[in-house]
Amino acid sequence: MRAGKAVAQIAEEVVSDMESLVRSKVKLTLEIEAEIPDGAPEHVVRTVTENARTLGFGSQGFEEE
Repeated sequence: MRAGKAVAQIAEEVVSDMESLVRSKVKLTLEIEAEIPDGAPEHVVRTVTENARTLGFGSQGFEEE
């Protein structure tokens, strides 16, 4: 399933029901985890980091294992 479709389905089928409750506060958290065996090229790290910042992610970054 494509990510956009999955998030839209979650919003429609889960979040909207909770938001309809009086005085409800709903927070949706998205965590992205990727395994890249050879590591991410610098241009991909830069692009993903800039896009995440532009989209307003609370935190973003790459970790090495």
